[in-house]
Amino acid sequence: MCGINGLILKEDHPQLNLKIRQMNDFIIHRGPDDDGVYQRDDRIAMGMRRLSIIDLTTGKQPIYSDDQQKVIVFNGEIYNYKTLRRELVEAGVDFKTTSDTEVILKLYEKYGTASFSMLDGMFAFSIYDANLNKVIIARDFFGEKPLYYANFQDAFYWASELKSIVKVLPVKPMISLTAVNLYFQLTYIPAPYTIYEEVHKLEPNHYLEFDCVDFSFSLKEIEQNFKKTEIETDLSSVKEKVYQLVSDSVQSRTIADVPIGTFLSGGVDSSIVSLCVAQQSTNKIDTFSIGFEKKEFDESAKAREVAKMIGSNHHEFIIGEQDLLANINEIVLNFDEPFADSSALASYLVAQKTSKHVKVALTGDGGDEVFGGYNKYYIGKLNSRYTSLIPRSLHNVLKSAISPLLSTKDDNRGKRFKINKLMNSINYGEDFYYNIISLGFQEADAKKLLTQSLFSGNVLAYYKNKVDYRSQTLTDFRNIDRHLSLEGDMLVKVDRTSMLSSLECRSPFLNKELWNFANTLPERYLINGWDKKHILKKSFETYFPKDFLDKRKKGFEVPVGDWLKSSLKKELLTYVEKSFIQTQGIFNYDVINELIVDHISGKIDNTFKVWSIFCFQKWYKEIYNNS
Repeated sequence: MCGINGLILKEDHPQLNLKIRQMNDFIIHRGPDDDGVYQRDDRIAMGMRRLSIIDLTTGKQPIYSDDQQKVIVFNGEIYNYKTLRRELVEAGVDFKTTSDTEVILKLYEKYGTASFSMLDGMFAFSIYDANLNKVIIARDFFGEKPLYYANFQDAFYWASELKSIVKVLPVKPMISLTAVNLYFQLTYIPAPYTIYEEVHKLEPNHYLEFDCVDFSFSLKEIEQNFKKTEIETDLSSVKEKVYQLVSDSVQSRTIADVPIGTFLSGGVDSSIVSLCVAQQSTNKIDTFSIGFEKKEFDESAKAREVAKMIGSNHHEFIIGEQDLLANINEIVLNFDEPFADSSALASYLVAQKTSKHVKVALTGDGGDEVFGGYNKYYIGKLNSRYTSLIPRSLHNVLKSAISPLLSTKDDNRGKRFKINKLMNSINYGEDFYYNIISLGFQEADAKKLLTQSLFSGNVLAYYKNKVDYRSQTLTDFRNIDRHLSLEGDMLVKVDRTSMLSSLECRSPFLNKELWNFANTLPERYLINGWDKKHILKKSFETYFPKDFLDKRKKGFEVPVGDWLKSSLKKELLTYVEKSFIQTQGIFNYDVINELIVDHISGKIDNTFKVWSIFCFQKWYKEIYNNS
């Protein structure tokens, strides 16, 4: 695990080495153990920072081909690298190291870019091929590892984090109108966009080829060669297959030359991952969880129950408001662009405390997307039933009448909050799922919030075209999440908060074979009636107490809505001062002021909207007012 950077110039420049080393220094937290730089003349450079996990002695990067004509820098882990290495050795390929990085390079030498589909792992890497005079940059199937790029004023940049690019550009890039609108609807910015007009994210399961001669590039999707799987209908066979696939994926993700542990929240996914690691280990495993001083947010008892059951060496950290607020600047600003998932605050603290004990932690991330675990996946069924019974005209009347009754005055995400969210998501067209995942402002509300010059309608059209616009099924919803909330929110949160603590997180549920198998199952195996993750729970139920896997879990909910009325209030008010808002030219002052006043006064709980404004303004002042 590490971070990578790269730079190609149209003309030779004597400061190239200095610039690539600066880019490396900006991400030292991603790889404090080592660094490396490759440079060809004064035009092409690649760099990396390394967090040593596999092959501690000979895995230093960059790694070169035998003829020195190809070179690679790599961020991530390839979980099937031993199998791939063995196959290459049998084909007569020689190796100098035991690292997964060299396996990627040798595969590329033998099979070219077609080799990228052979990789099971999380990765972002760049290869310079001197024979072709091209740089090839690739990103993994789910987008677990980040990769940014920019073609800017006679130079091409790429990096694991935005800061490495933005801080070395000759001028500050422009804010992207599309990204601003995406952010205020979703509360994050998914690939291929970033907050900057001139900087992009490489989309998951894609690679970029850059021609160093004519300074052009092309983007291509990695063609996956999924094994043809017969559709299973026999419940016992499916249970056995799911158990085996999950267990195998967990085992492959425990390969390391350093101590590993698991995040254990007590929920279904992390409990199953921790169980599998314990079953496969000859020693007690280390599990890590956090609890909250505020009892209504604390679910640490569930984690303790699982830890006792699997016999783990359990580490529990109880945190309070001051623990979270003490790190808020570092956490929020480390995303390098507006990002408003408040659970990142808790994620950082558990990563920070875990990193004092191990270098690698397995997580339950991805289980909800793969096996259908979110409440929002009910929306298709609910929307269909509701719109077939209630005419649109009556719905509008009902919505107006009950909306005031469903509003809350504090940050309590209970039944009233969820019913209100559902009512606002009901759609008589085909947008209902996009409404439910718009956690910030619905498009109509965003139009009021943003000035006329900043608002842009239908910014989700790009994603609707990637997944059938008429999305109606659970498979459709899961695919939308893979392209949007998984890549743009969940994986961004996990990567930045863990790497800020120099901790590597691995997600066994994010396995291409597991994803493909789940897609072949009848949807009733994923959600059976109102039972979410039905087949996953059935596959592991014998290892847990009766009904344990059916217990509700909140997740890392953090009461930021309450803090915005108290400890964060003073800072919040500086972000919405009339003179600043008018000079900024992004928001309509009357609208933003009413939102803030209503929230602070307790008239209406606007937590998600106000928190998204808070995070945006914190980022904006850091980048534009401090520069």
